[in-house]
Amino acid sequence: MNDSLVLIPTYNERENAELIIRKVFSLAKLFDVLIIDDGSPDGTAQIVRDLMPEFSGRLFLEQRAGKLGLGTAYLHGFKWGLARGYSYLFEMDADFSHNPEDLLKLYDACATQGYDMAIGSRYIHGVNVVNWPMSRVLMSYFASAYVRLVTGMPIMDATAGFKCYTARVLRTIPLEKIRFIGYAFQIEMKWLAFKYGFRIKEVAIIFTDRTRGASKMSKGIFKEALLGVVQMKLSSLFRRFDRAETQAPLPVATPPLSSASETR
Repeated sequence: MNDSLVLIPTYNERENAELIIRKVFSLAKLFDVLIIDDGSPDGTAQIVRDLMPEFSGRLFLEQRAGKLGLGTAYLHGFKWGLARGYSYLFEMDADFSHNPEDLLKLYDACATQGYDMAIGSRYIHGVNVVNWPMSRVLMSYFASAYVRLVTGMPIMDATAGFKCYTARVLRTIPLEKIRFIGYAFQIEMKWLAFKYGFRIKEVAIIFTDRTRGASKMSKGIFKEALLGVVQMKLSSLFRRFDRAETQAPLPVATPPLSSASETR
């Protein structure tokens, strides 16, 4: 069985769906792909369904009744992947803002270098964002700075949505208690991985804004993130983060910590 599953939530991504699937399957390493479609009225799910015979056993589709939020889509995918025994689970956008080639770097950080979680970071080496207006770059960059200030979590790209988790992280984090569904979901997952003491590495990527389809960003999602950070910090003062291993350790190497992009 393949050890890696790429989770790609979709809503009205007919322009990108087939292209992103074929690109992931063209990589030198084998990745399986799970599309979690939130009832796209543009026929995204049918495009995926038509490709499934060509990629039998590697391409999967989960359809949900409606637009239920990015965070709930990933939680659905995490549980689906864990139930089927995947060791590495990836979050990735459907619109090519995340370069599928960088899946290899995230996989290497966890499977070879021994980290528990790898983050595709836009800000670990300056600002690596293409085709965003300056206002959005500044909003994103200072949102991460705000998260670091409030939480003390030393992650440069706190809102990043391109990540690799080892199964042990997802089996430790109480997924049923995740509260947020937008940008704050991305922050909350990193925060919990950090609080449980997992080894995290930021891997430099170049983020390129979509060229096909429409962005799903909204002011409400950003507001959720700003308020959610304070709520997360306050609630953490009244809970313990004792990590109980629920599975045998994965066969990975453990290098010494040396890079400034590494977090305990």
